[in-house]
Amino acid sequence: MKLSLLKIGYCRHPEAIVLRGGKWSPCEFPAICALIEHPTRGYMLYDTGYSAHFFEETQPFPYRLYRWITPVHLKANETLIYQLQQRGITAAEIQTIFISHFHADHIAGLRDFPKAQFICLQAGFEAIKTRQGFSALLNAFVPGLLPYDFQARLQFVETTRPISLNTALAPFSYGYDIFSDGSLIAVELPGHASGQMGLILANEQGQTHFLIADACWHSQAYQSNRPPHWLAHLITADKKAYLTTLHQLHQLYQNNSEIAIIPSHCLATFQKFDAERRGMHSHAERGNEKRGAWERETLVICSRFCSRSHAERGNACGDALRRVLN
Repeated sequence: MKLSLLKIGYCRHPEAIVLRGGKWSPCEFPAICALIEHPTRGYMLYDTGYSAHFFEETQPFPYRLYRWITPVHLKANETLIYQLQQRGITAAEIQTIFISHFHADHIAGLRDFPKAQFICLQAGFEAIKTRQGFSALLNAFVPGLLPYDFQARLQFVETTRPISLNTALAPFSYGYDIFSDGSLIAVELPGHASGQMGLILANEQGQTHFLIADACWHSQAYQSNRPPHWLAHLITADKKAYLTTLHQLHQLYQNNSEIAIIPSHCLATFQKFDAERRGMHSHAERGNEKRGAWERETLVICSRFCSRSHAERGNACGDALRRVLN
C-alpha cells in the first residue's frame, strides 16, 4: 500500500508539557493525518487534522475556549482538501476514514468527505456521543464537527475480525483485521482518550508502520519512555492506562526498532518521513533518467551500427552500456 503523511495545520505549546524534561519555549506540533492507498479499496484517511470547520465551530462559547487555550494555525495550502487536490484526489474518492479518537484536531475535516465510511472503536464514540457544552469541551470534543449523517456511515472496529498479532509486534498481542486481508490492523491504545485506536500497515517497500495517534506526542517519549508533564494529564482520560500504553510502545521500539512508530503531532517524525519519501522519489527519478539515457543510446546504436558485423555491433553495444552505467 502507498502511505503518505500530510501536515494539516499546527498548534504551538511548550515542549515540556508533552515531554518531561523538554524545553519550556513554544514548539510547533503539527496535526498529521495519513493518506492510505489500498490496492483494492481505494483511498483512505487516518484522521483529518484541522479544517475551516474548526474555526467555525469554535466561535460560540464555550467552544471558543478550545482555540484560546490551543492557538491553531492553518494555511490555505495546508488544508486536507487542497493537499488531496494537488495529488489529483477528490473528496468523493475517499472511501474510508479511520478515526483514532474524537478530539477536535483529529476530526475537524470529517464533514468534507460525504462518501466516506467512518471506522472507530466503539468506546471512543460512546464516550462523546451525548456530550455538549462544557462536558464536550473537557473531552476536547466539538460536536458540530461531526457530519449530520455520521452514525449512518459509522462502523465499529469491534465488528471486524479479532486476531492475535505477530510476535514482532510484542508486547501488543491482539488487534482487529479490518478487511480480513491483513492489510490494516487496528489496535487499542487506551489512556489519552477513551477508545483511542492505532493502525498498523506496511507500505510499498514492505516496512511496517504503526500510526499511534496521541499515545504520545513526541518520538523521544516512546524511545526513552518519557511521560509528559503532569499538566498534560488534565486532559488524559486514564493516566494509568496512558503510562501503560507508553511503556508498551517503548518496549516495541526496543524489541523492533525497524517498525516506524508515528505519533500524530511529532514534527521530527513528519520531517524524517518526508525526507525519506523525497529521497525515494529522487532515487526513482535518477533511475528513470538512466533508463531514458540507455534507451536513447540504444536507438543511436541501432542507427549507427545496424549495417556492421555481429561482432562489431556487440562491441559497440557494450561500449555504449558502459558509458551509460558509469
